[in-house]
Amino acid sequence: MQFNEEKPIWRQIYELIAMRILAGEWPEQERIVSVREMAQMVGVNPNTVMRSYERLEGDGIIFNRRGIGFFVAEGAKEHIKQLERKKFMDEELPKLRERLVFLGLSIDVAVRE
Repeated sequence: MQFNEEKPIWRQIYELIAMRILAGEWPEQERIVSVREMAQMVGVNPNTVMRSYERLEGDGIIFNRRGIGFFVAEGAKEHIKQLERKKFMDEELPKLRERLVFLGLSIDVAVRE
């Protein structure tokens, strides 16, 4: 996996897993790869992956069945969409709005082109 230097690796792994869930690769209630397997897949220390899994669990996207592994939580897909919408509205939309104003464009013109 190619990592972006501007964002923490654990956050990029978090987003990778969230996108896989959104894409349907890991359906709700299905087991996801173990921390060790993910660490090998992306080439990082298992502690980094564990930090991602802990945050995903804290956000209600995955859950742990002790001794069995991590699973996708029921409603995870919709929950991820809500989190991504909020992130877009809070972080990306203000930048986009500012850029449109700077270029003298309206949202209608930007969407049509």
